[in-house]
Amino acid sequence: MKHRLSFGYFKILTDNILEVVADEGVEMTLEMIEECHRFVEAHFKDDFGMLVNRVNNYTYSFEAKLSIASYEYLKAIAFVYYSSDSQKITEELYQLRALDGWNFRSFSGLELGWQQAFDWLQQELISVKVN
Repeated sequence: MKHRLSFGYFKILTDNILEVVADEGVEMTLEMIEECHRFVEAHFKDDFGMLVNRVNNYTYSFEAKLSIASYEYLKAIAFVYYSSDSQKITEELYQLRALDGWNFRSFSGLELGWQQAFDWLQQELISVKVN
């Protein structure tokens, strides 16, 4: 099911995987991240994974970088990138948040990365249930 937010959309792919797609040219702000948090808290009450589909080019404010993906039940996050700039933004975000210990992987969308990201999230969520 697809849900429109002020900056893009969230698509619930399975009962425990959420896809995020931001609109072209958006700068994700702290307010937008708070909108994300409200959505996630309303729809996910147990372990889940997030697939961030960077099909569009967008950036994050510094404050947004510090709060993005800070969810109690988030067990894995996959970024799918389609350009070297998008890959760089993803890697910088991961490095900034390294102390948070994200279970994180990035995938090239130009090399069937969306499906690989989805499959990886499914496996990560299965392993969380086993442990």
